[in-house]
Amino acid sequence: MGIIRDMQREHATQTAAQQRAGTAATQQRELIRRNHDLAVAAAQQAARNAERQRERQRLYAEARSADAASLNADVRARLSDLDALLLSTLDVDDHIDLDRFKKPLQVPPFDPGPLGRPHPEPSWDSYAPPEPRRLGKVLVGEKSHQQHTANARQAYEQARERWMEAETRRRQQLAARQRAYEQKIKKYEAKIATYNAEVDRFAAAVANADPASVVEYFAMVLGNSVYPDDFPQHFRLAYLPKQKHLLVEYHLPPVEVIPVVKDYRYDRVRDDVTAVPRDEAEIRRRYTEIIAQVSLRTVHEIVEADRGGLVQNVSFNGIVDTIDRRTGEFVRPCLVSLRTQREVFAAIRLRRVDPVACLKHLQANLSESPDALAGVTTILDFDREADQDLTGEFNVLAEIDERPNLLAMSDDEFGQTLADLFGNMGLEMGPAGREGAGSRWWVAVDPRPVFGGTIVVYATRGVPADGETARALAEEMTATGATKGILVTTAGYEPDALEVAAGRPLELIDGTALLTLLSEYSRLKARLEPPD
Repeated sequence: MGIIRDMQREHATQTAAQQRAGTAATQQRELIRRNHDLAVAAAQQAARNAERQRERQRLYAEARSADAASLNADVRARLSDLDALLLSTLDVDDHIDLDRFKKPLQVPPFDPGPLGRPHPEPSWDSYAPPEPRRLGKVLVGEKSHQQHTANARQAYEQARERWMEAETRRRQQLAARQRAYEQKIKKYEAKIATYNAEVDRFAAAVANADPASVVEYFAMVLGNSVYPDDFPQHFRLAYLPKQKHLLVEYHLPPVEVIPVVKDYRYDRVRDDVTAVPRDEAEIRRRYTEIIAQVSLRTVHEIVEADRGGLVQNVSFNGIVDTIDRRTGEFVRPCLVSLRTQREVFAAIRLRRVDPVACLKHLQANLSESPDALAGVTTILDFDREADQDLTGEFNVLAEIDERPNLLAMSDDEFGQTLADLFGNMGLEMGPAGREGAGSRWWVAVDPRPVFGGTIVVYATRGVPADGETARALAEEMTATGATKGILVTTAGYEPDALEVAAGRPLELIDGTALLTLLSEYSRLKARLEPPD
């Protein structure tokens, strides 16, 4: 029995040990499984976080790339407008039908208003007492009924008298209103007749080649020509009736109308939109084409608008008011000069010509380096030729542009204009500081999340921005912890300024871009022209 008992105890001990081992193993396995599940969950969460981070980074990169694409679209649209300066006018009939300025006689009918409605006349039936019946005669009595009738008659007569007085007043007031209407119509008809007679007089004077009227007519023609907002549409005209000769001195746009940035690119490594400057040779070529297009366009509009054969010869000087970057002085060189006959010019198919080659065909003097303000010998001496005719021709200055001139503003006005502009664009502008005549700077805040931050804005006018100015702006950004800088100048940028800006978060805004921004965000049509 002892042996059996020992065997049972040993078996029980082994069974208990196995049970304990099984329980520990089970617990270990559960622990491992839980740790595995936690590890998997942590890995999945990390993957999700990494995916969200990658998605945020992707969306941010796409947004910055979209910013660059938007800027490139603006540049392409600008170049497209410049390339189409000549073609855009060929589908427009430049002739002005002066009869359309006449005003039709539109006489409104006479409106009497409430005075045209007579007052309702009193009716005796409304006042007469009812006739008493048999029982009423007994109760009321004949005398009493007669008294009521007499009282009613008196009230009726009084009401009728008041009605007649009111009607008399109404008719008098209606007659006075009719007379006032007729007098007003006579004045209106006389005014319209006088105006239309003046239109007829002007049309007759133009047809009879009156110099002042011819000049005014062609000033209207050139004034109707639609150019980009930053193009100066200033000109002088004179007409010599004996020679049927129209003299034109036209202000050309400065070279700054061409975007100095060729392309905007987003650098993912630097997280910055960088500006690739346009090659100087391309700027020279494009500017030469622009002044050629403007010259041909002006002569074309004059010839097409002249259906009466007033002009047989056109002389044209294209001048530009700008700043010489070498000296900082305002200059006015003549960049193109030509003289052509109406028949010769009308025979040219402008849709198919190269503008520069066309000017050379017309033997015009065209600047070889207009971007460097290299002037040409003028075929037309405007002041001398305008005074040589003994019939007394005179110059007429067609001042049709009333847009505010940024270069003629006071420093405070210019600074406030820019502060309002950037405020309209969403920046919170701080107080303006000064660094000299025509220069302002601000520390602004862009409140947008992710894309926002502190921005330093520096603006100057009168002289091109150089590398020293760009470096000073970069240093100010570092000092203020700004994430971006904006450099505004009305006179363009020196090459070293573009070199400094390359690779830095600097936004360069030249005169052309500034005019565009003012038009879009401030609804301000401005211009950049040297003050007189």
